[in-house]
Amino acid sequence: MEFRLTTMDLKIALDKVARKDKDIREALKVVGYPEERRSGGPSYEHLLRIIVGQQLSVKAAATIYGRVEDALEGKVEPKRFLKKTDGELRALGLSRQKVGYGRGLSQAVLEGRLVPADLAHHDDEKVLKEITALKGFGRWSAEMFLMFSLGRPDIWPADDLAIQEAVKKLKGLDERPKQKEMDQIAEPWRPHRASVGVFLWHFYSNAPL
Repeated sequence: MEFRLTTMDLKIALDKVARKDKDIREALKVVGYPEERRSGGPSYEHLLRIIVGQQLSVKAAATIYGRVEDALEGKVEPKRFLKKTDGELRALGLSRQKVGYGRGLSQAVLEGRLVPADLAHHDDEKVLKEITALKGFGRWSAEMFLMFSLGRPDIWPADDLAIQEAVKKLKGLDERPKQKEMDQIAEPWRPHRASVGVFLWHFYSNAPL
């Protein structure tokens, strides 16, 4: 399937949403359009990067993943990851849990229980099911893969705290919305919710306080 969150796709989708949503329209005037975010395709590397980035800032995740890449001599492959001891991986900044998740992912790929490249040919729900079957991969992790590896246009990461904060600011809410309210707010944005999600991360980082 075609990657549908390119820079041009984002602009076209956001312009469509903005015609119906004045808050998005005004926010675009303030922070502009987001840039394309792409992982490079469905791969073991991106799934491992998602594990590393769980519950970390973008900067911290990038630092630790850089250490992992260096330790694997630039070849991020399941066999190379599994050859590292727990102590070596922990020294790179991975928590005990993430070491376990990385080993589980690596084994699944080596044994053929998960073939990352094949996920591009599945629909959204099947991708969610296959990825969340792996220990350590919840719905948020699968959504990140769907958005940034596969470029699926209507994924809505309602549990993401930064997006919740961005929606709170965008809509002038008193409290950060929970998933049910997030889903209700996002319903009019279909089928472009992923583009709005990318924009909301951009808005969260760049909007004036």
